[in-house]
Amino acid sequence: MTVSHYLKELRLPAAAKALSDLLRETQDRDFNHLEFLSVLLRYELDQREENTVARRIKQARFPQVKNLETFDFSLIPSVSKTRILALTQGQYIEEKRHIIFMGNSGTGKTHLATALGLAACQQGRKVRFYQAARWVEELVTAREEHRLLKLEKEWMRDELVILDELGYIPFSKTGAELLFQFCSTRHELGSIIVTTNLDFEKWPEVFGDVRMTEALIDRLTHRADIHLMNGESYRFRETLQQRSIANTSQQLNNE
Repeated sequence: MTVSHYLKELRLPAAAKALSDLLRETQDRDFNHLEFLSVLLRYELDQREENTVARRIKQARFPQVKNLETFDFSLIPSVSKTRILALTQGQYIEEKRHIIFMGNSGTGKTHLATALGLAACQQGRKVRFYQAARWVEELVTAREEHRLLKLEKEWMRDELVILDELGYIPFSKTGAELLFQFCSTRHELGSIIVTTNLDFEKWPEVFGDVRMTEALIDRLTHRADIHLMNGESYRFRETLQQRSIANTSQQLNNE
């Protein structure tokens, strides 16, 4: 039996795979047995943490994985970079507070929501990203198929829920009621991040019921950070930049 085999038997696959490489890397450092064992076990733990984070990110179902390093805060001066960076620490999740990104289409609301969700995943938290209209469809279907309780058990375990693009498509009466119930339950269980292109006074147009909408807004804003995303369309600017690069490339080719 080899040491690598023993490591596999002990369910330390990363350490077993890296054993030979780590021996070569540390042979000139004059490590004693305990020091090398510490290096080996640290490697196993690091790999497990990386795998856990990767699994959390996959389970979150982000449409695209984006971080704050790729967000240009200068385009949206109404958003405080300092406040957003502070949110990445996850204290709002501990306190079960909510975040609302409100503004015109293409101003980076989904980007920031995803970046905060990614940060939460990296902290080992269970996160789930929902596109609002599709999530309502899923709730309605689950109710029709008598599996709503089963679906509830799944999202009740999430520490952070991201509800993206609320307000782009009006909901049916049933869909609005189910989303209201979903948000009301989540309000007590954990944090919600909402992105929306509508001011609060226009939310009744989406939910179709003024009283229900007022109750929902009251719950969400009771302990929420609200960020107004005013500025030039982020996606529009990216499109212009891509066109500029393409035109420059074409001009160089013609020359």
